[in-house]
Amino acid sequence: MTDHVIENRPRTDPADSWAPKLVALDIDGTILDHDQRLTDRVRTSVRAVAELGTHVVIATGRSLHETLPVLDRLGLVNGWAVCSNGSVTLRLDPTLPEGYEVADTITFDPAEVLNLLREHLPTALFALETRAGEFLLTAPFPPGELEGPHTRVAGWEDLCVEQACRVVVRSPDHTSDEFLELTRSVGLHGVNYSVGWTAWLDLAPSGVSKASALDAIRDRLGVDADSTLAVGDGRNDIEMFGWAGQAVAMGNATDDVKVHADVVTGTVADDGLAEVLEKLLVR
Repeated sequence: MTDHVIENRPRTDPADSWAPKLVALDIDGTILDHDQRLTDRVRTSVRAVAELGTHVVIATGRSLHETLPVLDRLGLVNGWAVCSNGSVTLRLDPTLPEGYEVADTITFDPAEVLNLLREHLPTALFALETRAGEFLLTAPFPPGELEGPHTRVAGWEDLCVEQACRVVVRSPDHTSDEFLELTRSVGLHGVNYSVGWTAWLDLAPSGVSKASALDAIRDRLGVDADSTLAVGDGRNDIEMFGWAGQAVAMGNATDDVKVHADVVTGTVADDGLAEVLEKLLVR
């Protein structure tokens, strides 16, 4: 993780007395459930908030190619999106040939950290996300994870010489807590890291996170820090919670994530995001 200091927050509902100018939304576990289901209620609430003139910014760990279909499903065609945990920022514009342009891309040299982690995790699967949003894999990932036309198996040396937006490490032999202990013990230098629900480790350029990318977008839009709302459910959302004027954790988040939020809403299965956004529509 980066060196941001985030205090435990009071449990107050931001929607009770306050309306944001920018809303940052995680995708998996927040907009979509773990079966990739998007309910009509969530879709309607997201679009309605955008139609109020509020800047709705998707902020996700997904790559560019994994994010675009979700933007289409939500009907978001203008504005901004943060991909790859902050390494890639998109500007959405329906007048552009592809409907978007890549506004910012941040990469790092992954060779040192790749070799360090392979030494400690010899049975792990590794994937590197390139500037173009392609994934180079050391071996196929399980079905439903990092598959499709933008992935291919490559040699270890290919990963080590490519500039990376992100490196993903998956080790089914380890728990997420064991991953956290490993990252602390080996000392990952020059990268930012986030551990997922299972033995899944995301590595990004140093100082890069959803929060850092959102901060740049907020500056571009001229929005005050206090006028921002963030909703998410994962450990990679904690820094985004610290960035936001008000932060909401999904009910399906773990306790170590919830403690950094101002309020906890319902789970993704109960349309917890819609509960938050619908309160913004009655002002």
